[in-house]
Amino acid sequence: MARETMSLLTASEPLDFDKRTISRQPSVGDIEMEGFLRGFNLNYEDTVRQLDIYYGIVKRQLLRYQSPTTGIFPVTSSETEVGSVRDSIYCAAAIWCLYQAYRRIDDDRGKSHELGQSTVKCMRGILQCWIRQANRVELFKQQQCPQHALHSKFHLDTGDTVYLDADYSHLQIDIVSLYLIFLVQMTSSGLQIIYTQDEVNFIQNLVYYVERAYRTPDYGMWERGSKYNDGTAEIHASSIGMAKSALEAINGYNLFGDKGASWSVIFVDIDAHNRNRSIFETLLPRESSSKNTDASLIPVISFPAFGTHDEALYTATKDKIVRKLKGEYGFKRFLRDGYKSVMEDPNSRFYPQGKTIDFENIECEWPIFYLFMVVDGVFKGLTEQVEEYCQLARQRLVRDANGDPIVPMYFFVPKDNIELEKQEPGSQFRHVSSEGSAGNLFLWGQSMYVIAQLLTSGLVHVNEIDLVRRYLPSYNRPRRGGRYSAFQGIASDLVVQVVLIAESQRLQAMMATYGIQTQTPHEVEPVQIWPPSQLVKVYEYLGVNKKLGLRGRPSRPIGALGTSKVYRVCGQTVLCYPLIFEVSDFYLSHDMALLIDDIKTELHFVGKYWRVSGRPTMVLLIREEHMRDRKFTEMLDLFAELKKGHCDGLKVRIGRLQNLLSSSCIEHLDFMNMVDPEELDIKPFRQVVHEYSGYQSLTDVPKTLIFNEPCKDYKEFCNKPTWEIVDAYKYIDGYYARCQLLGFLLRREGPHFQIDGSSVHEHLVTLNAQAGVLRLWAAVRYASSLLCQLVDSISPYITTILVNGKQLTFGMIGQEEWVVDKPMSPAEIRDAVYAKVQPHDTVQAVLQQETALYCGKLIVTNPGLFEGVLKIRMGWILHAIVLYKENATNEGLDTPLEACSPSDVRRLLEAVLSVNLEADPKTKLTIYQKRQIEGCLCRVPSNFYARVWHVLKKTPGGIIMAGKTLPQEPTLKHMTLSELNFALLVENMLHNIEHPEYIHIVIELLCVVSTILQRNPELAFKGGLDVDKTVASAFKMFQKDMKVQNKLSEDGSKGPHELYPFFNASTTTTTGYLARAVVNNILQGDMGLTDVDGADFSRNELCNII
Repeated sequence: MARETMSLLTASEPLDFDKRTISRQPSVGDIEMEGFLRGFNLNYEDTVRQLDIYYGIVKRQLLRYQSPTTGIFPVTSSETEVGSVRDSIYCAAAIWCLYQAYRRIDDDRGKSHELGQSTVKCMRGILQCWIRQANRVELFKQQQCPQHALHSKFHLDTGDTVYLDADYSHLQIDIVSLYLIFLVQMTSSGLQIIYTQDEVNFIQNLVYYVERAYRTPDYGMWERGSKYNDGTAEIHASSIGMAKSALEAINGYNLFGDKGASWSVIFVDIDAHNRNRSIFETLLPRESSSKNTDASLIPVISFPAFGTHDEALYTATKDKIVRKLKGEYGFKRFLRDGYKSVMEDPNSRFYPQGKTIDFENIECEWPIFYLFMVVDGVFKGLTEQVEEYCQLARQRLVRDANGDPIVPMYFFVPKDNIELEKQEPGSQFRHVSSEGSAGNLFLWGQSMYVIAQLLTSGLVHVNEIDLVRRYLPSYNRPRRGGRYSAFQGIASDLVVQVVLIAESQRLQAMMATYGIQTQTPHEVEPVQIWPPSQLVKVYEYLGVNKKLGLRGRPSRPIGALGTSKVYRVCGQTVLCYPLIFEVSDFYLSHDMALLIDDIKTELHFVGKYWRVSGRPTMVLLIREEHMRDRKFTEMLDLFAELKKGHCDGLKVRIGRLQNLLSSSCIEHLDFMNMVDPEELDIKPFRQVVHEYSGYQSLTDVPKTLIFNEPCKDYKEFCNKPTWEIVDAYKYIDGYYARCQLLGFLLRREGPHFQIDGSSVHEHLVTLNAQAGVLRLWAAVRYASSLLCQLVDSISPYITTILVNGKQLTFGMIGQEEWVVDKPMSPAEIRDAVYAKVQPHDTVQAVLQQETALYCGKLIVTNPGLFEGVLKIRMGWILHAIVLYKENATNEGLDTPLEACSPSDVRRLLEAVLSVNLEADPKTKLTIYQKRQIEGCLCRVPSNFYARVWHVLKKTPGGIIMAGKTLPQEPTLKHMTLSELNFALLVENMLHNIEHPEYIHIVIELLCVVSTILQRNPELAFKGGLDVDKTVASAFKMFQKDMKVQNKLSEDGSKGPHELYPFFNASTTTTTGYLARAVVNNILQGDMGLTDVDGADFSRNELCNII
């Protein structure tokens, strides 16, 4: 046993090396707290003596195990074959920290050089292992999946792969990000790690590799994915935060240091960084959907990543980690972690379902995180924290025969003490692991020990191991000079610059009559106006390397932040207009009101999330087709507002482009200097030239005609002969009718069936275009669905919904739904939507896409609208919109939803999400109608799912609703109170109920039951809680008191419409009767006394649905 061969240090034994130090200095073990924050006044001899001691430690405990061929390190010193990338990076970091400390010494007798070159050898060894997998990087850029991930384990001597993809969870985004962070830090210290242009190109492709961390489920720091260890990857806040930090650190950085050329600079997509930042901060303080918190967040919010400088988020995350995971021997990795527990089967890679409950309260504790907390305290200037964790670390470190300190890998509960530890957590003595002993060093732990010692001893300053000042907020970091943009803080008075570009001189003249000054593409020359798609072409040359098989930046759209920069490309100055002005085949581009809303949203988005030096400059493109729209006057009103210098509280400045360039953010794309401009085939935005330019005002402009055709259903043709459908198509005039007839032919004869010399597909394309011009929304939606079109940018917006803690479903009510619980590619979304929705309702296949897009935009600008909604079900949302439209607006049934303009659908969606049960004079909705809408959304009050957990604990027979049972076991055994999976299970149970108003009353009932049980903890159900019977009982009492005549069967099986008077009553009334029904259960003996469960839920641990 390890305890027999090495003694654990007691609190009285100093940890530092006093036996070999003449002038003893503070350390992790015994520290003078008043000294370390301001640095130590060591004399030269003492400093040399101290550094030489640490040099001996590093030589014996780290460099001794560095591979002489690849330069990488194993996880433990006894390992002779497998090298670990993560552990190697931390080993290199510790060696580099000592290198930085030795640079203070004038004559170090070659030690500084040796340490620096050992660092370089390790970092280059990792690079060479990865470069040999360059083909994987290229594949991963196209499809982020485990099969294409870079490996995280390599052979120590050869650098070859040692595990197959199926045998190991290699997909760990945070490892690549960690490498990029230390690459920048080490290069900034003067070390030359990158040698050639090939390597520069590869690093640029590693940036592409991590840019999509925000939408890539991976296996996280612990290489296990979800806490269930069932092989499932999930989105981890730690991976996203590390990627966000890496992108910030490396943006605009020259990998050759001060001697670098223009082609050795790394570029980062500012929009990708923003998505990672916003999603990381949205996920915190959680780690993932299955992990409420995780120790892996410590190195992300603190050294080395410093992923957030939001003090509230940092404090909330750290406090949660300490509260949930801190122990007497170290930190648990996460709750119910079975790794290295004596209860874990070492021969089984994955756990069977429900296994994690066996590890509750007996998780191994890792002292390495005491050292992370020491380092965090030094960087944050938290004296008491440093003192506390130095004391804890001193108690848990051990010594070898030479007196060298050793960091155990973990402490575990021995088999004989497991039951006692489960009953009283923290009561039992833990044994030290064999990993992290004299004969088997845990190298990551030793590395963190060295870093913590150097910092607390004052031998190295925080600025010497964080040269790019990651620990400071971006606005306090030294400004990096040069030609390339760098991230900085939020400007308190940011001004968004706006340039109005008119498509033609005729349009410009007409705008001038309304006092709106615009410029044409000719007038802004030599500056060129480009579509964003052309900038994508340019970026495809960034990182190209034919020798390595790397093709540069993937063809991803340039976002709103990227198009707000001014670019220097091949000697030309370029400005791109935003993606919202791109002409699209999808019908949303025909709605002027929607475009106006998108312009406002885009302006505020840029103003809120701009993080680089210089002002953002947005191009607002005005086309002649806009001028012909009947709602163009609303756009003129917007321009008039912008002219005054503001837009809904945002500062804007409209001006001539030439006058705005000096204050703009300018990005020099110097990598294009080696590319022949003729190869690019760039097509800039062209000015439209007219012979006639006589429009003086809007009254002179021919307006787009608007037809109102009836939305008649022609389903009677579905079973008629083909020739009869063809004849009807030729003679019927209505666009909606003709689209339906083409749909029948498409399903029966296929897209190539000929009508008058043209195929069905060609007829559909023509009808779609014509209906779009005429704003015949029902027809254009029907045709778009038959053409299987996909709304633009739906994939990133669905990802936005997911990372806000929600899920999405596509499908019809009463039919099988498709659940979107992970980011999907556009092709996958198209296939699923048209497979699940179109067979049941043609138009809903596009309406649901449209609504999903609006939800994605609204959750960014107004996340409060989705508070209490866990799963956004498109079929139910559209049902809620129809209910609202019929009952709360004057439109009624005259205009079906599919005939409404996209902007009207968006307005209705926002109104539906804003409905609440309180009296609102603005709407005509009754309480019953509001319950219907809230039931469609399945909106629940705060802490609802934790309340259901509490009820389930007191209900041995489970909760029964709509004939389905939510069992107490194994639900409570397999899940925990704080995880999202339990909330999703409850939400799915609620949606077994057919009527939305009944869903809402059931939510109300469960809250009532929870309140009664909390106030009377001695009560519990003897069997199950039958929701339907309880509601029926409440209604009977209501019926009796209010003398309501409606009849209801004993089991409450009749449709909830019969309960209309009850559902239309106020919340106070229904709550009172539901409470009386529960009390009746007590009186009838359905509930009884039980042992009081003191482990009530705390508000801090709840699974809150944001």
